[in-house]
Amino acid sequence: METASAAAQVLIAIVPIVGIVMGSVVAFFYLLWNHRRKTLLIRQGIKPEAVFDLRTFSVLSGLLNLCVGCVLTVFFLLKEGLDYSLLGGLVPLSVGISLMVFYFFYGRKSGGL
Repeated sequence: METASAAAQVLIAIVPIVGIVMGSVVAFFYLLWNHRRKTLLIRQGIKPEAVFDLRTFSVLSGLLNLCVGCVLTVFFLLKEGLDYSLLGGLVPLSVGISLMVFYFFYGRKSGGL
């Protein structure tokens, strides 16, 4: 029984490492491809456009943080009660709420979509 437990511990330790390495490889090749694309556009005399939609990013990250924060807050509240561990849920919840507030105020200020 000791051998199976050791093997399970090795697998549990390797899975996050493999996930981080795979994510890093994907990010590296995305950055490399994007750099080569921009270099080729500059050589052809075309100015590459910086495409970043702040409103879409704020609503997406706001919704993700809001949902994760709600789930973590309810979980820690039920498991631990009012304790410092509750901050693990309140922090992403407050970040999500603030990003959603930014999304609505930014839309009104800039004329909206």
